[in-house]
Amino acid sequence: MTAQATATERADQLRVLSEQASGCTRCGLHETRTNVVFGYGDPDADLMIVGEGPGQHEDEQGLPFVGRSGKLLDQFLEEIGLRREDNCYIGNVVKCRPPGNRDPRQAEIDACADYLRSQLRLVDPKVVVTLGNFSSKLLLKTEIGITRLRGQAYKWWGRFLVPTFHPAAALRGSARVMEEMRADFQLVADVIAGKLVYEADPAPAESDSSGAEPEEAAAVDAAPVDQLGLFQ
Repeated sequence: MTAQATATERADQLRVLSEQASGCTRCGLHETRTNVVFGYGDPDADLMIVGEGPGQHEDEQGLPFVGRSGKLLDQFLEEIGLRREDNCYIGNVVKCRPPGNRDPRQAEIDACADYLRSQLRLVDPKVVVTLGNFSSKLLLKTEIGITRLRGQAYKWWGRFLVPTFHPAAALRGSARVMEEMRADFQLVADVIAGKLVYEADPAPAESDSSGAEPEEAAAVDAAPVDQLGLFQ
């Protein structure tokens, strides 16, 4: 379990995973990539950010969220007192750039699921931020769009998940999108500061007078963190 490993041990395990991923050929994306973009940041972070996949600049540099979107993300982090190197870890659903920046296909998502699951388990953040429609819908297992999803901190596998717009949407959008992203990152700051506390929902009753079986507890509370059923 994560709690039994020291920060140094978890950082070492992330490094080993990154080295393994650097030669990954689990899906067809390895044929067109320049670099695997595994992840970057503090392996003992309270915040983990999950995007969709690398773009052109990320593929070229091997780092997540560089270029204009990365600079804006850094700005939002700085506004709540964080840096990507300090108390923040950044990754993506898929680690290689889909050609033309298209959405990842299911086989590509499945091929990378173990990497993301391991990153979440090892970093063990207090809060996960999903950027944009794709990663938000995927991790929350919903078809609701980001405009309706954002603005809340959702209970998610013993922690909180805060969905927000992708920085690219803010760059091409209105001042309203920028302010809503700021509000979402303030939610993140509140979680980290302990202003929002995760409390498991009450367990269901063992049975009722009819003898019917109790309803199964919500997966977010019932399943252990290292059994994340991502993308299923």
